[in-house]
Order: sequence, then C-alpha cells, then structure tokens
Amino acid sequence: MNAPKPFDTKAFRDALGCFPTGIAVMTVAAAEASHMGITVNSFASVSLEPPLVLWCIDRRSRRYPAFAGAPGFTVSILASGHKAVSARLAGAGEHSLDGIALVPTELGPPALADSLAVFECARESVQDAGDHAILIGRVLRFWQNDGAGAPLVYFRGRYGALAQGSPPEGGPGRRATDVE
Repeated sequence: MNAPKPFDTKAFRDALGCFPTGIAVMTVAAAEASHMGITVNSFASVSLEPPLVLWCIDRRSRRYPAFAGAPGFTVSILASGHKAVSARLAGAGEHSLDGIALVPTELGPPALADSLAVFECARESVQDAGDHAILIGRVLRFWQNDGAGAPLVYFRGRYGALAQGSPPEGGPGRRATDVE
C-alpha cells in the first residue's frame, strides 16, 4: 500500500487563488500608533439582521493583538486605484496609515478616501480558526461611493480590476432563476 502524500500547502494556496476576491483594508486605533491598517481578501457578509460582516487575520501577525482586542474596526472596500495602498498594507512590516488619503469616521479608525464602500463595525466576536482568527463585526454605519470606479480584485496572486458591464440574463444583478 502506498503511503499518503503529504499535503501540498503551496498547491492548496494556488488552488484557492482561482477564486477571485475583492480587496479591503481594515483599520483600527492602535496603542503604538494612532491608527493601523491591514489588507485582506477574506471580507464577507454574514447576516443582514443583525448586520454582521467577517474577515480573517493570521494570529501570528504583529497586527493581530491590535485588531482582536479593539472595540471596533473600519472596513474600506478598495477601488482599482488603491493597488499601491493595498500592496503596502499587505506586507508583514508596514502597517502605518501615514501618507495615505483618509477620511474620518464616527467610530474612530479612518476610512480610505475614494473607497467603493465603508463599514464602521463594533467587534462582535473573535473566533479561532486554524492559524487565523475570524473577526466578526456588527455594522454600525456604512456608506458607498458610486463614483469611485471599478473594484480592485485579486486572482491567482495578481491584482486586477473588475470590468463594469451588464449582468448576465435577467434583471440588474439578478439571474432569471432568483426568487424574490
């Protein structure tokens, strides 16, 4: 009988990269700096009632204690023009928001200027999940910027932009088989 092959983590990561994702920057107030940010592609909606969202952070990240312990965080959904900001805040060492165009929020952590949408969230819970943690936030306030352009996306390890166009068959943003 053949011994099982070891799990190929690189191949697994490459396969996960076949799923195109949007890019967001999470911001939080931090003790060592006025504010810090991190780029994520794990942002998702959880619930409409109550309004909940989630994202994931590596528990080994130097930014983990600040985000996991903060009473809340701000989510900025990035437009295609945010590629440089996204790349800067994705790195292991850089987390300062210095020199980045920001807008204030009622919650405190700023949002990135010209974001497609912004969500101000109170921390609902932090759940361990392997080498990451899932941060769930209750949306307190949100807004969207219809003039911000196309979303920044990540696919197979590269940045791109989603072309704006008509949705496939059916009404705007819905398939003919969707039920009201």
